Amino acid sequence: MNKEPVGFLEFEVPFRDVDMHGEMYRAVYVHRAEEALATFWARRPASKGDPHFTVAKVTCTFHAALRLGDAVRMDVHVSKIGVKSAGFIVRMTRGNDEVAEAEIVWTACDREKKEPVALPEDLRDWLYQFLD
Repeated sequence: MNKEPVGFLEFEVPFRDVDMHGEMYRAVYVHRAEEALATFWARRPASKGDPHFTVAKVTCTFHAALRLGDAVRMDVHVSKIGVKSAGFIVRMTRGNDEVAEAEIVWTACDREKKEPVALPEDLRDWLYQFLD
């Protein structure tokens, strides 16, 4: 059972993001998914003890091509919470049709050494309320 998304963004596919066939460039799907995730993350006030995050994994599954002028909605879901990482799913829909799903996994790192560290408990607690 999927929970309601924790955040969403909407956009219209602009001319600059389409190829000569009128389809949105595949890299733009990832760019837009990262934009949606940043917007979701902005909901949480920063804490002094927050780690630095690095992207450990990005995958994107394409179901249908987006075209110039398409109105798109992106919903963000927390998909997994590990000891040192957190995973997010960004679902993109056009009307009632799912067009793409991006998975982004972030690894928590020490701010100075940039080595992986455990997620702080307060951060884990915040993420658990949105776990799908």
